[in-house]
Amino acid sequence: MRIGILGTGTLAAALGEGWARAGHEVAIGGRSQPKAAKLAERLGHGVLPVPPREVVTGRDAVLLAVSWDGVEDMLRQAGGSDGALEGTPLIDPTNAVAHGVGVLLTEPGESMAGRIAELAPGAQVVKAFHLFPADQWTSPPDDGRSRVTVAMCGDDPAALHIVGQLVRDVGGTPAILGPLDRVHQLEQVAGFVIGLAFTGFDPNSAVPRVPSSPAVD
Repeated sequence: MRIGILGTGTLAAALGEGWARAGHEVAIGGRSQPKAAKLAERLGHGVLPVPPREVVTGRDAVLLAVSWDGVEDMLRQAGGSDGALEGTPLIDPTNAVAHGVGVLLTEPGESMAGRIAELAPGAQVVKAFHLFPADQWTSPPDDGRSRVTVAMCGDDPAALHIVGQLVRDVGGTPAILGPLDRVHQLEQVAGFVIGLAFTGFDPNSAVPRVPSSPAVD
């Protein structure tokens, strides 16, 4: 597939490397073109540094790998408001969460995925890759590690299928929670995980392991 990545940070680098290793054609662009060029050179595998508008042109999927407060500017540079992402699966891994606290910074009833969908009309937004740190994706998927589950939300079945394949390509197992009207649950989970982690607790210890189906009171 032809994958575009908006952003030059740790998640962009980790997933860009993984997808390029899997044989996909990867293009990276960000607010700093020199940073994009430096990252592309470091990743190798034919990764190309291109301007943001070119990142989203003719791609099978686009990853929006920027901090939550940089989303609007990045999508503006990429032409999102002009419909440049119409019909394109747009992966949203952002977390609008107070650092070290875990409180969501979006307005009540609002989600980051929903905001992104408004900023990029016509894009097929899929929430994914927002719970694990970037280094989860830096090793080849066949290195012996157990596969992690990547929960996703999205409205378009074709977009969910494409993103699910990209999840598998970096060693994850995709799990569709539901459409975007359930994405607030995923974003709240990020706050839960971050809040526990920064208070010294392992979030895994707070989630019961259910052998079959969960108990319902």
